[in-house]
Amino acid sequence: MRPFRVFKLLLFLLCVITVSLYILVSNEEANHRSRRPQGHPVYDGKHVVELPAFQNPIPEQQKPEPIDLAQGKRFPRTEMPNLAKSNASSIKQGKPQSNDTVLIAGNGNVKSEKWTRPKVDLNNIAEIKAAMLDVNHKQYIHNLDKFPSRPSNSIVVVVQAHQRHEYLQFLINSMRAVPNIEEILLVISLDWYSEEMNAIVDSIDFCQVIQIFYPFSIQVYKDEFPGFHPNDCPRDMPKAKAADVKCNNWEHPDQYGHYREPRYTMTKHHWWWKLQHVFTGLDTTADHNGLVLLLEEDHYVIPDFLSMLSSMYNFKKNTCPECDILTLGLYDKGVHYSDRSNKVDALIWHSSKHNMGMAMDRNSFNKLQGCAKEFCVFDDYNWDWTLQHISKHCMSSSLMALVSKSPRVFHIGECGIHHNGKQCNVAEKVKHIESVLEVNKQHLFPNELKLGQKTRTLSAKPSKPNGGWGDIRDHALCMSYGKKV
Repeated sequence: MRPFRVFKLLLFLLCVITVSLYILVSNEEANHRSRRPQGHPVYDGKHVVELPAFQNPIPEQQKPEPIDLAQGKRFPRTEMPNLAKSNASSIKQGKPQSNDTVLIAGNGNVKSEKWTRPKVDLNNIAEIKAAMLDVNHKQYIHNLDKFPSRPSNSIVVVVQAHQRHEYLQFLINSMRAVPNIEEILLVISLDWYSEEMNAIVDSIDFCQVIQIFYPFSIQVYKDEFPGFHPNDCPRDMPKAKAADVKCNNWEHPDQYGHYREPRYTMTKHHWWWKLQHVFTGLDTTADHNGLVLLLEEDHYVIPDFLSMLSSMYNFKKNTCPECDILTLGLYDKGVHYSDRSNKVDALIWHSSKHNMGMAMDRNSFNKLQGCAKEFCVFDDYNWDWTLQHISKHCMSSSLMALVSKSPRVFHIGECGIHHNGKQCNVAEKVKHIESVLEVNKQHLFPNELKLGQKTRTLSAKPSKPNGGWGDIRDHALCMSYGKKV
């Protein structure tokens, strides 16, 4: 073959490889739900931000006594007046009565009169704030009269929700048909107080339920940090101009020169707070050593999600003890069950692939806690991209995920914080999922699992952080949640 033809052939192959890599990277980025900044310098992934010195990052008026409980720190019993009379709101570990250890109500009075939320004027911020703190303080467990006990190895399912009540209703409906759903503890973690969301919580009658509220919601801190204070710097104000007008946070834009936007920072705050609160703040889960499954309001579960999760946890213990996270959701466009329903992969955890339907136990939570400071100061408003950063640059070994090759959790939310311009019909989305399940129902509930791929994949070049998290007040508030392990 002539040298010139060889050169042309090599050039053609190089072009094909380049285009293929570009398409692969583009699809990877499209999977992620972030409003990624464009045209910014690439973050080198090595610099560790030190927490700057600051004075009074959180206004004193935001620190009433109940906040400690709301942040995930349990009050000593002497500081919890009348809690013993709050209708079984206190739960403790019961003594084993048989091989099936159960959790029992601490005061033994599980059929007493139900606690009801105080009536709230939704135009009165002070009343909403007080109601949120009261719910967090009472720790009332709904449905104890129907389900006074649950297995000690039961799964805790935590749903993070904002105010999209239609999505949350579909998620709750999807849980009703799940076998053994009565054994779970369902925690609904809200950052918005509304009658619609409260009504959905009250309608749940198939398991024990606890409602909690992120206490620093921008709904109740509307005109002060962590909401937008009237003297805060607008997002796109140049730093030089901000220095002239001396807006509150002028010294701390993100690495791209933009100032914080509360509607975006709240999601990361809420995610980290609810994790701390469930593992260290709630009496009924403070000693829980089993799985905690993290869902969001726009997720949808299928009938064997609990069975699959339990099987994966047993499989992890025996076959992949180094796996930190179990993942039930996928973003693949094609859904297959016939040849994959019983298969799992063990992979390096990746934010845009393994962030849906994540479950972890206390050992994995403690691993995250070792990087709490780095999580709270990393300049990205996305919790999952931040988690990937600390996995790669803070932990002694990267997070490993055991991933179901057939999804047990679906994402039905095409409208929301990153998708405001899309046309969406959640009912049609759910209808499509149900039609897929009807065709594949014989492949659900596998008897045993098989390991497919097990690899520590090559680390990709560190993604550019999205910014939006440069304000030291956000750093300080984030680091105030929960306990340090």
